[in-house]
Amino acid sequence: MAHSASLAPASPAAGSGFRLAIDIGGTFTDLECVNLATGESVSFKTATTPDDFSIGFMNAVTGAAERFGFALGDIRLLMHGTTIATNAVLTRNLPEGALITTAGFEDVLEIGRHARKDVYSLKPESRSVLVPRRRRFGVVERMGAKGEVVRQLDPASLDAITRAVATSGVGVVAIALLNAYLNPAHEIAIRDHLRAKLPTLRISCSHEVSPEIREFERTSTTVLNAMLMPVVQTYIMKLKARMASAGLEAPLYLVQSNGGATTPEAAAIAPVKLLLSGPSGGVLAAERLAHALGLDRIVGVDMGGTSYDVALIQNGRRAVIAQGEVDGLPLRVPMVEMRTIGAGGGSIASVDATGRLKVGPESAGAKPGPVCYRRGGTAPTTTDANVILGRLGAEGFMRGAFPLDAEAARTALDEKVATPLGLTVEAAAEGILGVVTAKLAGAIKLSLFERGLDPRDFALMSFGGAGGLHAVEVADELGMLTVIFPRNPSTFSAHGILQSDIAHDLARTRITPLNADAAGTINTLRADMAATGRALLAADKLPPEAVSLHFSADLRYRGQAFELMMPLDDGPLDAAGIATLIEAFHRQHFERFSFDDRRESVEMVTLRLMGIGALGGIGSHAMAAAPGAPTPDFRQVYLGGRWRDVPVFQQDTLTVASPVIGPAIIEQDYTTLLLTEGWTLTLAASGDMMARKIGDAA
Repeated sequence: MAHSASLAPASPAAGSGFRLAIDIGGTFTDLECVNLATGESVSFKTATTPDDFSIGFMNAVTGAAERFGFALGDIRLLMHGTTIATNAVLTRNLPEGALITTAGFEDVLEIGRHARKDVYSLKPESRSVLVPRRRRFGVVERMGAKGEVVRQLDPASLDAITRAVATSGVGVVAIALLNAYLNPAHEIAIRDHLRAKLPTLRISCSHEVSPEIREFERTSTTVLNAMLMPVVQTYIMKLKARMASAGLEAPLYLVQSNGGATTPEAAAIAPVKLLLSGPSGGVLAAERLAHALGLDRIVGVDMGGTSYDVALIQNGRRAVIAQGEVDGLPLRVPMVEMRTIGAGGGSIASVDATGRLKVGPESAGAKPGPVCYRRGGTAPTTTDANVILGRLGAEGFMRGAFPLDAEAARTALDEKVATPLGLTVEAAAEGILGVVTAKLAGAIKLSLFERGLDPRDFALMSFGGAGGLHAVEVADELGMLTVIFPRNPSTFSAHGILQSDIAHDLARTRITPLNADAAGTINTLRADMAATGRALLAADKLPPEAVSLHFSADLRYRGQAFELMMPLDDGPLDAAGIATLIEAFHRQHFERFSFDDRRESVEMVTLRLMGIGALGGIGSHAMAAAPGAPTPDFRQVYLGGRWRDVPVFQQDTLTVASPVIGPAIIEQDYTTLLLTEGWTLTLAASGDMMARKIGDAA
């Protein structure tokens, strides 16, 4: 299926049809579908297929179509969040590649930065270098710090490198020359020469991937992008082939790390921008829900089968950063800021040689999965502990279509954890969940404490298939008094992806003191970037009224080695605007680092543009009110060291007028929420739920 260049953004006003979002996670593939005529949305979930993710993608689409009664031809737009790039990096399932850089800078990947994570370690920290020394080639050329040509590109040197690349047998090459972000002429010349001589070679240039300062991070990002190109391109080809075979002709967009969408063609060229594809959708949805609920201080947590993602929303906005890392590899592209730890429903529990109970980061994943899934898993997991303790109903999981084997889970946990620790199975299972709670709370503490923030000033927003069973206990651990559960928490990231718009990121590094003369420089640069951004969005066939441009600037005190990304107001800057920007930077610096220095001069390092192309609103749809007060069933659940009869409610029977008092369990199609003693849960008209601490503790 080829990308449709004549996409007319669908919206409820545009007629009937459906928009789908598919989020492929480590254990399950989630789908959200919205009826564009009514605004009604539904969820669907199926097992991830790690051997070929495109199979799980199509299983989700065809399964949802069959269940909800629509044809594939009724689908108007497909939005896709994928972990294909992330998994390739984490498993190092990457092709062999080469690096071409300025002669004398071949070792920048190994030199890296002198920053040490463990300042007391007597041994150097290991560094992951994706390209060995024998395949790092230095070409004779040099651009100066202002973009001037210091030394022309040497043809003989380039010819020798071309021959070396050809004999090395690599299929991908990264080109990252010194100061190419200011003047890419030599990178372009090398790229064109290689394409002429080696036409099957995949090439990634730093001025196209990350046109910014900092050689190490820029080179690392370019190398990673080059190595991901065949991985992502192969996946996209498989996915398009499966879509075409099924007769699915709807336009497809992939979600990027910044929360915006891009075409498959653009993703194939810049796959490094997909590394936080799925999680960014959850943060986007959390930001929108927080705004709808009138909350501006939220900790959004996404707990799936393999990981736990933490993101902060302050002043009603998610944080976007220019640099992060994935598995120790620096990455300099715009991305939603979040912290990820290996803790999920599939986290494996074990006892080490010292008799210490461990949970994760190893995960049973989708294959074989937890023991209770009956897919060959033998190691007890967090999900197994929840099943053993009755928190997760064995018969009603996944609408009864995926019954769980509680006895198999109990046998495995007894053998691997309870007996080695000399505990009962219940005590061991409760211990596993206690360790998990501490790990989850610790990740949130780290995200808040490093900014000088107090968890008690925030509400916790929990989503992901496994999050609802742990959220209230995590909140108790942190002293948080409010927990928000979205209407469909298990597929909430897919819901955020559903609402993504096309986004193009541009960056121009120009170190400029913020003084009276800066406005002219910034405005000139801004006009050039705006023209480029509008051209990119016009190529996506978006009408002018759907286009918006959002500028920001990376600012720092002179001499600092790090910057803060500050939004810019619309329109040209003048002297007053510069003064306002400087004042906002001082305030933000104090909030972020607990100090500012108003005597020191401020400078801009990089100007950024995010060009947004709106794909059309998908409307909203309130849940139908359930008649009367909900009537629960009861189940034996192990809480607080003893078995108790606990009421079990179905979410679709809850009413706005009838709050639920803990302890209680709320079951949905694809997830379960646990409300412990001392908490009450109320339902909003939108279907979202809010749990609050009651009694003396509140």
